[in-house]
Amino acid sequence: MNKNTLKATLLLVVFIIINASGQKKEKTVGTYKDDVPTIYSTTPNSYIVDNKLTVYDYKLLSQVKLAIREKDDDFLPAYKSLIKAADKALKEGSFSVMTKKQVAVSNNKHDYLSLAPYWWPDPSKDDGLPWVRKDGKINPLTRGQNVDEPVKDKMINNVKMLSLAYFFSGDNTYAKKTKELLKVWFVDKETRMNPNLNYAQGVPGSSTGRCFGIIEFSGITHIITAIEILELNNSLEPNLRNELKAWLKSYLNWLQTSELGQLEKSRKNNHATLYEVQVVALLLFLNRIEEAKNILSSIVEKLVETQIEADGKQPHELQRTKSLTYSILNLTGLSKLAFFGRKDGVQIDIWNYRSNTGDLQKAYDYLLPFLKTPDQWSFKQLGSMENAVEKLRRMFRNTGSMLSIKEYCKLGHNTKKVDHLDILLYPCNR
Repeated sequence: MNKNTLKATLLLVVFIIINASGQKKEKTVGTYKDDVPTIYSTTPNSYIVDNKLTVYDYKLLSQVKLAIREKDDDFLPAYKSLIKAADKALKEGSFSVMTKKQVAVSNNKHDYLSLAPYWWPDPSKDDGLPWVRKDGKINPLTRGQNVDEPVKDKMINNVKMLSLAYFFSGDNTYAKKTKELLKVWFVDKETRMNPNLNYAQGVPGSSTGRCFGIIEFSGITHIITAIEILELNNSLEPNLRNELKAWLKSYLNWLQTSELGQLEKSRKNNHATLYEVQVVALLLFLNRIEEAKNILSSIVEKLVETQIEADGKQPHELQRTKSLTYSILNLTGLSKLAFFGRKDGVQIDIWNYRSNTGDLQKAYDYLLPFLKTPDQWSFKQLGSMENAVEKLRRMFRNTGSMLSIKEYCKLGHNTKKVDHLDILLYPCNR
């Protein structure tokens, strides 16, 4: 082959390569604007989130950590508030199911016990049994030292504060206390909780435990985060790590196989959503990725399309006496599932799914106007509407950070009550 022929051949090859690259199609994702369907292009890897932390974006949190070390005023006040809360937690606890005054019908104090919050003694009955429901009105008898829920909430909150303080500061004092709380609640034979919720949200005179009690353990995601933070810094002893994971594995098995777990999964509202958030988070944490993918693949059909109408309303939540609060709760859970779908190795695009019935973005579009005109909310909302609207604003802001939506992030700049942890965990200026 002479030089001219070789040169012509090379030019032809280059032309073919360039032309082929120009014709390469990018992955397309459906979206809409003003209810008019459109299509926009995005690269396949544009939304991948790593798996170093299950519940949060590790890269974002690492950037915040660096900013704190560089004395960035955007984060220092929030960081100082976190450290103050963590220092308070150092002086509290440990916590255990063994400290409650009552015991479940199992007669085993290791079994978690709680009572349905919206149920009250029947005034028409001498003994008040069975209790009757008053939606949205919390019965003070369901709180306090008789049950486990308050001390469980305290344990989870303190574990959250301490582990995050350890992540951002590197101070091993917080790690040590975190491990103490985890060990007492989940591991030590004398104090541990049995990995089930068989006796949660019982109704005196009617039920010893109900599926609705599963929502009380939504904070298990903070336990997952605490364990991961300790592991990231090689601060979790192998034996403790294995026993904590064994407890979480047993609890996940109970969620997936028990009658109460299956009932909760079948609910039509936020209970089913938050059940799946727990299950998927546990599966991802335990590296059971394919099982998590299978669930996330069904979320649109089983939850999104059945809970969100074409105009964005969430009808099952609007039936409640705190309709806006529950709409926010459910949509926040669905958004977290969408975030899980962006995890490395998962890539199930829930957020950009479009449906003629309903989808996540339509639900956000429906709620958006009420940030400015809450008085136009026509459904029942017990309690402070102002507080509900602040929760709504926080949801937009946090989702904006979590799912990389700048427009939502901007909405959070107007709030007067941005939680210090939101600033650290859902940064909107990074």
